[in-house]
Amino acid sequence: MKTTRRTFIGATTMAAGAGILTSFTKDGKTLPRYKASGNGLKLSFRPYELQLKHVFTIASNSRTTTAVMLTEIEWEGVIGYGEASMPPYLGESHQTATKFLSSLNLSQFKDPFRMEEILDYVDAALPGNCAAKASVDIALHDLVGKLLNQPWYRIWGYSAETTPLTTFTIGIDKSAEVIAKTKEASAFKILKIKIGGGNDEEMIKSVRSVTNVPLCVDVNQGWKDRQEALDKVHWLKEQGIVFIEQPMDKHNFDDTAWLTQNSPLPIIADEAMQRVGDLERLHGVYSGVNCKLMKCTGMREAHKIIEMARSLKMKTLMGCMTETSCGISAASQLSPIVDWADLDGNLLISNDIFEGMKVIDGKVTLSDLPGIGMRKKV
Repeated sequence: MKTTRRTFIGATTMAAGAGILTSFTKDGKTLPRYKASGNGLKLSFRPYELQLKHVFTIASNSRTTTAVMLTEIEWEGVIGYGEASMPPYLGESHQTATKFLSSLNLSQFKDPFRMEEILDYVDAALPGNCAAKASVDIALHDLVGKLLNQPWYRIWGYSAETTPLTTFTIGIDKSAEVIAKTKEASAFKILKIKIGGGNDEEMIKSVRSVTNVPLCVDVNQGWKDRQEALDKVHWLKEQGIVFIEQPMDKHNFDDTAWLTQNSPLPIIADEAMQRVGDLERLHGVYSGVNCKLMKCTGMREAHKIIEMARSLKMKTLMGCMTETSCGISAASQLSPIVDWADLDGNLLISNDIFEGMKVIDGKVTLSDLPGIGMRKKV
């Protein structure tokens, strides 16, 4: 990243004189310039466990907690924060994240603005570990955004006014519990309903008994027969469903392509979509993709995925795991350019230690805080 790019974003106040070489004046404002200092980046991390407000059930499993790893990258007194959310089905844990993060030597990098070089190194360090890699990526973006004194949606050139509504997720449950959860989510203008557990109609009818807002459904690979799946899609369309997420097994390309071709609703890839390289094989099989920072190694690659998917005329959904406001705020920086958002992971937990992106009148509402747009709670 060139100095002119760094200083283009025009911050007039920066934290703690981080690596300032000189300053110059533009349009009457004194802007700092940065250089690599003698100090390298300092990475630290600690395990944390999220407590869910309700038992979270999808087609394949249930849980009440989610393991996360909280990361920090410090440079010249400025700290960037990151997070790895690791639900069990991702195959990552506190143990795997600790092993991966301990293997990294970020102190060799003296200039945090060399983001491509740093993140290439992180990605190549060990295979897999996508959520752990995302925690470094997010912390680095937070750090650099703070040095620029701008949130990333502005650095990328996006408008906060174009953010979408976000869904709120209702997990698979008995009818009475589903109705209670739906009532609790009355402030949301669109809901995501988890189905695929054998009680699909009961789930939708329970929700529809108390609300008429648009719905989307996430099947989590729960449907097995393509004709039966298509019949369900037609029924769901009559219930006011907007799109269907991952209806069939992520490896079942033929049946999914057939379903997408015949479906009256968009079919969105979730489990089938992880990294940018997946887009080519998913194009023509799905109507669109759900991009999640924890699966694609963070903001750098998520940015590439969303922009490439848009160029392929595919629908885009910015999703999340159960996360603190650190991960959610990072993902929300891309929300101005997606078709839909599912950024409610922080609202499903009871022990969030950050605050950032807010949901106001059902809409993703970005903070003007620099970096990823969040801060630690006092």
